[in-house]
Amino acid sequence: MAKSCKGLAKELVKCLSESDCVKVENRPYRECAGEKSPSIPSECVGLRETYFNCKRGQVDMRARIRGNKGY
Repeated sequence: MAKSCKGLAKELVKCLSESDCVKVENRPYRECAGEKSPSIPSECVGLRETYFNCKRGQVDMRARIRGNKGY
């Protein structure tokens, strides 16, 4: 279950690396992922929300019994 969100994390980093926030503004991934600026595409925002829900599912006891959905 620890690796169930790994694919989402890689996709999020890939999406952020192609965004203007990282390319043009030369800001770290952590700063770009934490804000809702127009330089981040809506695709990355959706991936960020999905990754958050995946990580939250690892802590939820009901999801721990059934297993996380994964990617």
